[in-house]
Formats: sequence, C-alpha cells, structure tokens
Amino acid sequence: MDDTAAPQIAIEARAVTKNFGGVRALRDVSLKVRRGETHALLGQNGAGKSTLIKVLNGVYPAGSYGGALYLDGAEVQFDSPADARRKGVAYVPQEIEVLAQLSVAENIFAGQTGANGKIFVDRRALHVRAEALLAELGLSIDPAAHLAHLSAAQRHLVMIARALSTRPRVLMLDEPTSSLSNTEVDKLLELLSGLKQRGATILYISHRLAEVLAICDRATVLKDGSVASEMARDEFTQERFIERMSGRKSQAMYPVRSASPPSSPQKSPLLTVAGLSMPRRFGFNRALHDVSFSVLPGEIVGLAGLLGSGRSEILGAIYGSLPNVASLSIDGEAVRVRAPADARALGIEFLTEDRKHAGLLFNLPVGQNITIGNLAAVSRHGVINRSRETKVMLERMRALNVKSPSPAAAVAHLSGGNQQKLLFARALLSKPRLLLLDEPTKGVDAATRQEIYRLLGELADAGVGLIVASSELEEVIGIADRCLVVSGGRIVDKFARGEGGEDRVLRASIHAPT
Repeated sequence: MDDTAAPQIAIEARAVTKNFGGVRALRDVSLKVRRGETHALLGQNGAGKSTLIKVLNGVYPAGSYGGALYLDGAEVQFDSPADARRKGVAYVPQEIEVLAQLSVAENIFAGQTGANGKIFVDRRALHVRAEALLAELGLSIDPAAHLAHLSAAQRHLVMIARALSTRPRVLMLDEPTSSLSNTEVDKLLELLSGLKQRGATILYISHRLAEVLAICDRATVLKDGSVASEMARDEFTQERFIERMSGRKSQAMYPVRSASPPSSPQKSPLLTVAGLSMPRRFGFNRALHDVSFSVLPGEIVGLAGLLGSGRSEILGAIYGSLPNVASLSIDGEAVRVRAPADARALGIEFLTEDRKHAGLLFNLPVGQNITIGNLAAVSRHGVINRSRETKVMLERMRALNVKSPSPAAAVAHLSGGNQQKLLFARALLSKPRLLLLDEPTKGVDAATRQEIYRLLGELADAGVGLIVASSELEEVIGIADRCLVVSGGRIVDKFARGEGGEDRVLRASIHAPT
C-alpha cells in the first residue's frame, strides 16, 4: 500500500514496553492499524502478541507499561477492559467466555442492560435488538436460544456479535477460528470480509496463516517481544511469514515417516477397540455406535471428521472419562477401563483439547504442573523428594523446550504453545505406551506445530501408539499413518497414508448414514 496518502490511523501503540519481574515481554513495540483495514498480528507463541493485546485492551492498565496508545490520533489511557470498550476498542478472546444459562440476546447485551439507570430489563425489546444485529451480521441464530444449547462455533459468533453491539472503532479478534470446523471458518471469514467492506477496523491474531492470506491487508510480526517485520499485502506468503516469525527458512510442516509403523508379524495390536458404543447423555455427549479399530505399536492413527462427528467422544470413552460399552484389549488381553485411573495404570495417557479448564492447574507453578500427574516418580516412601522433583522438572522443560523463567513461574504467564508443551511434559513423564491427543496443536504457532509434529513422530518411532483427533483435516492426514473418518458417532471410512485426502474425508462425512 502507498503510505504517501497519509492514511488515517485508527489505533496505534508507540514504543510500548512491558516487564514481568525481570522478564521483558515487550520491547519498544510500535503498531499502527489503519482505519478500515484488517491487520494481522503474527508471531510465535511467546513473541508478545497476547501481552500487546492486553495493553491495547486495558487488561494491563495505563501505568503498568511504558509507551503510549492513540485512538484516531488522540492519546488515550485505558484503566480496564470496560474502559477500553467504552472508548471504542472491542475484544473477542480466544477462549469462549459466555453465560451459558442466559439467552443469546442477554449474552450479546450483557453489561448494557442496566445502563441509563434502568432497573428492569425489557426482554422483548432486547430480543428485537439482538435479532436486528444478528440479521445485520448475516447470522441465523435464535436470540431466545440459551447458550448451553449452542455449538462452540455459534457461541464464538455470539461473542463477536456482543463485541460489535457497542459499534466499536476497533475490533480485536484473538484466534477466532480455533474452535471452528472448516465450513464454519469459511462463514466467519465471509462475515469479517463483509464487516471490512462496511468500514470496520479489525486487528486479527491467528496462527492459521491461510486465513491471514485470505482476509488481511497488512501484517505486523512480533519476535521475542519486538517488532520483527511490517508487511504489506503484496509481500504475503506463508513461507515469508514463517521465516520472519522464526528467523529461519520454513521446513516441511509434516515429518516424513515410513508408510507403516515398525511391527513384526507375530506382534499383537497394542490396542484393540471392539463395539464401542455410548448413549447420548443429557443432550451434551454425542452418541457413538459400534466403533471398532486397532492401533499397532508405533502407529499414528488419525480420527478425521467434521465438528461434532464424535472424535473427542471416542478418545474420552477409551480413557474412561465418558461412560461407554466396549471390549478393549491391550496386547491381545482384555482389559476394563472404567475411569482415567484405570487407563493410566495400563499406560494410556490423554491430552485434552481444553488445556485451560481441563488440563492445566493455574494454582500451581510451571514445574508442579509437570510432576503433579506422576508424583511417584519424584517420591520416596510416600514423601516428595524436592531436589529430585526439581531435577525432573528441569529435565522435562529442556526436553520439551518449554520457555519459562523457572519451574516456579506462573502458568498464566506462559504462551499458549508453552502451556501445550506442559501438558505433553506431564503426560510423557509416565512413559505411556498409548497416547490419546485431542486437538494437539490448538492455538499454537506454526513453528511450535512443527515441534509437536516432530515429537509425535519420535514417539511413534520409539514404539508408542498414538490416536490423534483434530478438526484440521490437513493436519490429521499429514501426520497419521492411517486415518479413520468419523461421522455421526460411527467410523464411515478408513485409509492408509497416501490413499486419501481432505476430499475423501468430506465425501465420506457428507454421505455417511445418520
């Protein structure tokens, strides 16, 4: 774009610096977002994106950082997110934050219903306003529906509608597609393109570079807390993004593996699942119907399918966290898994897709999040050996390349990618024979994805069996030795590496029996 036309700047950060104790998270970061553009903010996990967004959103209030902020050319200070919202900066976080027992309309206008001294809420008027806003955005969501009955994708769209209800000058979106299927991603990108055509200013944070290529006009790349690059649209390529985020040429995303895992003809499958079925419970869990498959030692089995297909439920049933009926065998011997403790005793570990609510313990520091799952490894006669525990913490952090000042650091200060590595470090401490992974690269940057893919390949080469469920079809096809296509709680197709692609998964999913 031509800078000589002096475009109007909607929001600007000038020389922003932010420290956490002795760690500098941002170093003289400057960012300009032009009015009416969609501007990408890119960087590896830990590059400083989240910290900068929290400065721009008032989570870190004025006075807690160095530098200055400007809105439409005038210097501003934000004391809180509510203050930023009042002044025209709206933010939609990556994690879903809704009031599940309230309606769509009540969620959209949460915090606005008691304005102007009104005591009572006119729900009918609220629904009319919500219906008008949703129609304007092209969203077919019932304003009267409770959020508890909506999908993750619909909840995220409600969060975006809530942010837009205040008619902000700037809309900031943090990983808005991390919980969406491919089809839902397309719908969201169409919505954002429509907003831009109407003059909206959007700051877009995403690790999915294809989305940046699709909708963004300019990009700012952060690396190690500093601005590494500012890029115009005509400079955009996926390879260039990765090179500027990492400082090195991009490598092949998926590691090269042999066509079949190491196994001998006389070796039994590591895991055999037969007749796995699960009834729908309370309207939340999706039913499973007669799911049967096996996993060889050293094999990566992918569960591919659209959102809501039943992928996660298969993993939860095998791990014993969801009630089910099935015949399970390990090394050809029948086993019973009624709870996660039974699974762990058999050498089965599980990485949840929801690391913030079901994975990490934010009341414990980084190191204890690693050892908490296997205290026997650092204990003697039932008493924790602190020096042994510290040694194990440091070994695991180095092995997984967890970037943290020390094992005593707070988990909340880690980037999403480093938080994900903590889950891996905890799971691998027990040296599992079978690893179940649900969305293992959710919310992590491209470089960290490559680290995770390489780790999965190394585990498989060492004889560990892996079952990987992912909403990203390219990912599951790229890393799996064998893909099982799941639709409606059933396995509707299966194919080995090189025998199928995304089109085969989609065709099988669409034409599967209901």
